[in-house]
Amino acid sequence: MRYVLLGDGQSPHLLKWARALAPQVELWAASSRGFATDFDALVPPGHRLALGTRPDFEGSNAALLRQLPRLAAWLRGVRADWIHAHYLTSHGTLAWAATRFLGVPGRVVGSAWGSDILVTPQRSAVLRWLTGRVLRACALATSDSQVMTNRMRELGAGEVMTFPFGLEDLPPLPAAGQRGDHCFFANRGLEPIYRPQAVLRLFSAIAAAWPDAELVVANDGSLRQALQAQAAALGLASRVRFVGRLSAAEQALQYAQARWYLSLPESDSVSVSVLEAMAQGCIPVLSDLPANRELVRNGDNGLVLDGVGAPANSVLMPALDALLARGEAIAVANHAWVAAHAMFGQAVTVFLARLREIQAAGLR
Repeated sequence: MRYVLLGDGQSPHLLKWARALAPQVELWAASSRGFATDFDALVPPGHRLALGTRPDFEGSNAALLRQLPRLAAWLRGVRADWIHAHYLTSHGTLAWAATRFLGVPGRVVGSAWGSDILVTPQRSAVLRWLTGRVLRACALATSDSQVMTNRMRELGAGEVMTFPFGLEDLPPLPAAGQRGDHCFFANRGLEPIYRPQAVLRLFSAIAAAWPDAELVVANDGSLRQALQAQAAALGLASRVRFVGRLSAAEQALQYAQARWYLSLPESDSVSVSVLEAMAQGCIPVLSDLPANRELVRNGDNGLVLDGVGAPANSVLMPALDALLARGEAIAVANHAWVAAHAMFGQAVTVFLARLREIQAAGLR
């Protein structure tokens, strides 16, 4: 199978797809920007095209669209069986236009990443129409949550395969007693969409009830200084540590030491960070989003919070106490769920098998 990945070659997410695909297909790649150095071991330089643009993933991509003739010429030379576009509003538009109008051979498959389906089509009628056209051009599309799959079908998608953008390797479950019962970890971006201010407000309520509670905040973003000031104003400067961006090994250590994982975004599909936390046996405390309810059964293997503010302690703390009493059992159950439902390599193998079926049947 001759297979082209079309996306942002500097994104760790596209690199993750490349690692899963490279052993199973003849892999080529086209990037709207450049390529991360790790691509060198996966896709030979002669099998790559870097367009050198700076795409706007919210939908304004005039510079990227100007590269369409160059991309189409390259794709005609590749003659791929499949052109797999990642992020439908930008790269999906290129794949659709190249095959529909510029004589590029090959079938289109598309992977939705979240905001390209849940946010961008709501921005204008034109973007909604365009997203629908791209989805209808895909012989198969992928989604990482059922809520996003349903939205894709509303927009005109045909066949959609749903699987989490899961883990490449399953970590061992940390030993019982390794984590602190009142230790919390948060690592979403320090940007408004992830609502880190709400994470601090929630932790402030918890800290009032658990005097030894501590929070580690990883990652970085435009709100970092404001969050550090907020922590100080809440009297939490000594109990909240901002550690910045962490390596994979450093992050794994934080997961292993924390009993709790906090993630309260205002919009999200299934989050890889939540899956990582569950695989490490953390108890997730999440915002009330449809995709989060696909992972967490409220009060059973985690907590889903209504609204944007911290709930009253008369409600919050009994819920946390009940979960903490079952902390080790929840750790085992969450680890097992990820092993059974959210391993990325297994999902990609099933996905490729379906593409081969479509290819053999001559379907679009």
